[in-house]
Amino acid sequence: MNFALILFVLLVITGVLWFLDHFKFRKLRAPGAKEPLWVEWGAGFFPVILIVFVLRSFLFEPFKIPSGSMVPTLLEGDFILVNKYAFGIRLPVINKKIIEIGSPQRGDVMVFRYPEDPSMDYIKRVVGLPGDKIAYQNKRLTINGEPVPMLKQMDYPYKLQNLSQFTEKLGATEHRLINADDVPAFVPDPADFPFRENCLYNHAGVICTVPPGHYFMLGDNRDNSRDSRYWGFVPDENIVGRAFLIWMNFSDWRRIGAFK
Repeated sequence: MNFALILFVLLVITGVLWFLDHFKFRKLRAPGAKEPLWVEWGAGFFPVILIVFVLRSFLFEPFKIPSGSMVPTLLEGDFILVNKYAFGIRLPVINKKIIEIGSPQRGDVMVFRYPEDPSMDYIKRVVGLPGDKIAYQNKRLTINGEPVPMLKQMDYPYKLQNLSQFTEKLGATEHRLINADDVPAFVPDPADFPFRENCLYNHAGVICTVPPGHYFMLGDNRDNSRDSRYWGFVPDENIVGRAFLIWMNFSDWRRIGAFK
């Protein structure tokens, strides 16, 4: 369901009703006369819908984490806020960038429209920028020939397992990730995605060169994440924004305010 499109249609309908009432029909009503239903339930909602539309389209948008692909950073049930202007101002519905403000950096947690089905929103961590050579071999990440710093931590309990936990530093961002030791490094059944020729798959994993205007994404739960290793690169026009805050988790209130 394209909520942005539905909100835009409601904005247009209520806006037209508000305009007609404000500049024409209100003047024709007798003083003190009760507003008709189309004004009360139509035009009356226009200011509220306008505020929601502006906030959601240009400033901040809420999302719910539906899966464990970003554990341990984000858990299932986390409600997060996404900064919609961090990577440029985009027109709502068509998602066309009109003002350049910033661009994704390695380590950013980014929400984007899933390349295989743009009606779905995905969230992963930015690993590769345009032009980068990304190698994920034997569960170690290398960028442009330089191994990404990775430090072993205490095991992480997840779904009745104790998974290997590490801290990894991408640019200025240090974050945690988990691996399942019994899951092989190779990528089974990668899709036939655009710029598939930029990637080499082998028994140790994948090596890709990121094309211009695209990004390579990985989940922090590396062995339980369908990401760029499987379906390819995220084009700039699919970007929604940068995730930065957990504002609610009904199962664990201690998580409120976590994650930056």
